[in-house]
Amino acid sequence: MGQFLLVDSQKLDGFEGLQQAVHGSHVDVMQLGRGRLHGTLSHVGIGDFSLSIGAFNVGMRTQRIASDDKLIIGMLLAAEQRVAHWSFDMQLNDVLVIPPLLEHDGVFHGGSAYAAMRFDLDEVTSLFGGEARLSDPDTWRGRGHFRADLATGAVASHRLVRIMSHLRTHKYALMPSNADFWKRSIVECMAANVISSLPPDDSGWLPSARRLIRRVEDYLDETGPRPVHVSEICSTLRVSRRTLHRAFQEVFGIGPVTFLRYKRLCAIHSILRDSAPGSTTVAAVAMQQGFYELGRFSHYYFTMFGEHPSQTLGIAPSTLVRGGNICA
Repeated sequence: MGQFLLVDSQKLDGFEGLQQAVHGSHVDVMQLGRGRLHGTLSHVGIGDFSLSIGAFNVGMRTQRIASDDKLIIGMLLAAEQRVAHWSFDMQLNDVLVIPPLLEHDGVFHGGSAYAAMRFDLDEVTSLFGGEARLSDPDTWRGRGHFRADLATGAVASHRLVRIMSHLRTHKYALMPSNADFWKRSIVECMAANVISSLPPDDSGWLPSARRLIRRVEDYLDETGPRPVHVSEICSTLRVSRRTLHRAFQEVFGIGPVTFLRYKRLCAIHSILRDSAPGSTTVAAVAMQQGFYELGRFSHYYFTMFGEHPSQTLGIAPSTLVRGGNICA
């Protein structure tokens, strides 16, 4: 393993920045909350080991495909509203285990902050040495949720944030001679919450609703970038609108129609952000995603992202035609 050292920090100005929420691993992200996203994302890399700490101010839906052979252990540092990973309802300082090659999904209903370690499963024997159960790789091969003790959890998460803050401010502090120390200091913060917790909680909430949501999202992945109507989903999956609505309300706190609109708005945001001015128009992209009332679309877009679609594309609003068909 080549020993490389990395300390990186950046401000987030869109949900796309959270695609690198875990250093070295791609995460699919969709914005759920309204408003312009603001946040920060910091990484520390020590060889194949990394720590990522991110914070954001609006609700998010995150997914990660099963293509990563690294173990990820995460901790919830802050949450304005409910946070759920798989069927686990998370509380502050709880620890989440994402084994190698396992798909993951999470829902942040409001502004949140998290920390995530990513490293080889073979390293647990060394990194968690002294704790028989934790140093056994088999302990980490299944997804898990560890409920943090209120007192020790707060201390551990505070210490973890301080370590990151220190390394971010003083990058020179991370050197080959002390890299192993910093790595073990980071792991210790996570381990403290695992050791003091209850056994992994696999009881979950609303498993049937989440199974239905997964079927819907799998179908949306299969259909590609085209917009999908809620009636198409009901017909294809043979589920009533009432059942679908109840599942979306329980999992996301919004109905399926709103969820699909948010998903289309996120698709438009990414297209406009990646397009050069003059290569396309707001109206064309909106229409491609099923928005035909452009005035209402512009309102939805501004409410969701805190900026006009023309600003995302890089065109000054004054240069656009204002009227019934095209708007900022």
